[in-house]
Amino acid sequence: FPADNVWNAPVDALPVDPNSNAYVTTIGATRNVHADFGSGEWPPGSGSPIGIPFVIAPSSQALVSINYQAYGDESDPGPFPIPSNAPIEGGANSDGDRHVLVVRQGECKLYELYRAFPNANGSWNADSGAVYTLTVNGPLRPAGWTSADAAGLPILPGLVRYDEVASGEINHALRFTAPQTRRAYIWPARHYASSLTGSQYPPMGQRFRLKASFVIDNRFSPETQVILRALKKYGLILADNGSAWYISGAPDPRWDNGVLHELDMVTGDDFEAIDESSLMVDPDSGQAIQGFNLNIDPIVRSIDPGGSTTYRLVFPTSGGFNGSITVTSSSPSPSVTLDLSAIVVTPSINVTLTLTDTHPIGPLIPGVYYSILITATSSSLIRTASIGLLVGGWRSYLPIVLKY
Repeated sequence: FPADNVWNAPVDALPVDPNSNAYVTTIGATRNVHADFGSGEWPPGSGSPIGIPFVIAPSSQALVSINYQAYGDESDPGPFPIPSNAPIEGGANSDGDRHVLVVRQGECKLYELYRAFPNANGSWNADSGAVYTLTVNGPLRPAGWTSADAAGLPILPGLVRYDEVASGEINHALRFTAPQTRRAYIWPARHYASSLTGSQYPPMGQRFRLKASFVIDNRFSPETQVILRALKKYGLILADNGSAWYISGAPDPRWDNGVLHELDMVTGDDFEAIDESSLMVDPDSGQAIQGFNLNIDPIVRSIDPGGSTTYRLVFPTSGGFNGSITVTSSSPSPSVTLDLSAIVVTPSINVTLTLTDTHPIGPLIPGVYYSILITATSSSLIRTASIGLLVGGWRSYLPIVLKY
């Protein structure tokens, strides 16, 4: 998906959801995280790969008919470019979800099936299916529609893939399951799969993140640290009913299953639910707001005539914003000089604004108060804030009376 898609949006700075504690308790505060992917087969010799496989089909892959058996009225019609030997979740003999995920080269489209069974003539039977164009953010599936996943979301974008971990960074949210969910869904999900209505049950699409206080240290291998960092920055999206805190990934013979079990040291209590509604541009689109804010500390200072003081400008971001920011301001008076430590910065760089008064040193009564406008721009985004400076004058201090 595009860089500004909600799956790719950092959520480490978003507010905690008011129901976070209830959701974590419902899923299991003491339950261990589990990597529901790995190398080899489970059970051994079963022909069942560990994880949800996917395949890249060539642009010449023929389109075949899809015969829907259950949710055809909420599925995208075929034909799909599904190879007759496409890998099936759980293996050819599985009686589980039997997901089939295919990306066809040359068109950047993702095709997903739920409970898929191949037929001798090359067609496939499936309970449901969905198609996603990966170069755009929307529209999302119609409200109330399922997909190949219970939440009406795509599966592939949320999988942990070996090549990502080997590169040192996962830059998207991860898919996970919970035993009990609510009869509700929130953006970007489009479908629920429950009859439970209590507010303690998380809705489909609920996002969680690993708490900032969780220590990622040498208890964990470099590979596991990559996953843990992603859980802090991008988090998890609840996509299906299933085992508690089971994180989805693609099978790969290069996984070290022993290393993946290091995730067992993480428990539900290490997570918090977050409110990502502020990222939504349109309820029918997966696009996340890209932006930044302008925060200044402090807002007001006072100095003596001839004195100098500083203010710190900080630029917290949302939605993965990483553009350059231009800071401008001007002196409010010939008696005050204004200096910025930098004019064009990236969000990670703080700017120091220095104000120096040029009045002669000595009493200045009455004092002079200045208001200074600060503007930060990046393309069409404009953020403004004002600071205050009091030079000279009397300071009055009121006593505080404590009653016992």
